[in-house]
Amino acid sequence: QVQLVESGGGLVQPGGSLRLSCAASGTIFTINAMRWYRQAPGKQRELITAITSGGSTNYADSVKGRFTISRDNAKNTVYLQMNSLKPEDTAVYYCNADIETRLWSAAHEYWGQGTQVTVSS
Repeated sequence: QVQLVESGGGLVQPGGSLRLSCAASGTIFTINAMRWYRQAPGKQRELITAITSGGSTNYADSVKGRFTISRDNAKNTVYLQMNSLKPEDTAVYYCNADIETRLWSAAHEYWGQGTQVTVSS
């Protein structure tokens, strides 16, 4: 089985920073794309950033220039550095990854349990 476990959420003042981590564990052959989503109260879950196994990234306009995604393939971990946080960034943040559990197997999509980020003074 594969698990994704997020950490690093919390309460931060507007303009502050947080760094989220998401570690994958279990039977893993290779991890392809890794992503961060968020879901604010009363809103749909939205994709905010993604990173390929080779390190190519993309960002939603709402976070571009403020958030940075990175990954450590040796640790099966993806990070989200969030700077210049705004109250509208308040949401539950989820990591997501496409993981192959053995050679020649199809990749399956896995989700973390989510971590709360609250931006408030």
